[in-house]
Amino acid sequence: MAKHKPGAARRNRHVRVRAKVRGRESRPRLSVFRSLNHIYAQIIDDDKGHTLVSASTVSPEIKAEMNGKSKSAHAGLVGSLVAKRALEVGITQVVFDRGGYKYHGRVKSLAEAVRQGGLKF
Repeated sequence: MAKHKPGAARRNRHVRVRAKVRGRESRPRLSVFRSLNHIYAQIIDDDKGHTLVSASTVSPEIKAEMNGKSKSAHAGLVGSLVAKRALEVGITQVVFDRGGYKYHGRVKSLAEAVRQGGLKF
């Protein structure tokens, strides 16, 4: 019986998603990483290999607002922060890369907050 590595199924799903999703200069990729306690979002130009904008639950701007809220609410705060930062540098459209995670819970609330923040995908 073969032993499975933890997270191997998510990595395989992520590889499948990344085969189809590519960030360009005109439409960079919004990448999501979810750990047990935190959520991270980056907007990446894959042509140049540069991170243009990033935000996470460890960002000092939203630390004070997070007290007593759920993880999904934290993800919403991160989504609105990344959208605000993206609009400041002139990014209006992105391609969403859910990172192999299911589109529900924290990933969904982050995506909805980014949409409400003014980005299109």
